[in-house]
Amino acid sequence: MTVAIAGPGFLLQMGAQAGNSGSFTTVAEVKDITGPAVSVDIVDVTNQDSPGGFEEIIPTIRRAGEVDFDVNFNPTSGTHDGLTGLLYLANNKIKRGWRLLLQDSGDHYWYFDGYVTGFQTKAPVAGVLSGTTKIKITGQPLIGALPS
Repeated sequence: MTVAIAGPGFLLQMGAQAGNSGSFTTVAEVKDITGPAVSVDIVDVTNQDSPGGFEEIIPTIRRAGEVDFDVNFNPTSGTHDGLTGLLYLANNKIKRGWRLLLQDSGDHYWYFDGYVTGFQTKAPVAGVLSGTTKIKITGQPLIGALPS
């Protein structure tokens, strides 16, 4: 029996400040979300004494990567606009707390701090006005649970 968590219903929320406390607002009309992603850089420490002449490595910096997502862009939305939304955060280099609600039975969510490092609109002939956003995570992303 599977315990997979089906969409839709995953919500991306931006905090009023950095960190995992205070108020959070759901970003309007978010479509697919990719990330967070955790990876580890490695350094090659192979030397003349390496057993059998095989490569030896050690882990160094852990990286949280980016969160990428698209929205049905509305320039008057408070979560998209240049006064308080995604464009504002990008233009002013502001770090915010973010939550990705997972919609599971335990009300779990990813939380992390990050900067909006990209926002690009697309206005197709056949389709809807959209925006692609990139948030670069700073620090360690964690999974928590909303209080009952």
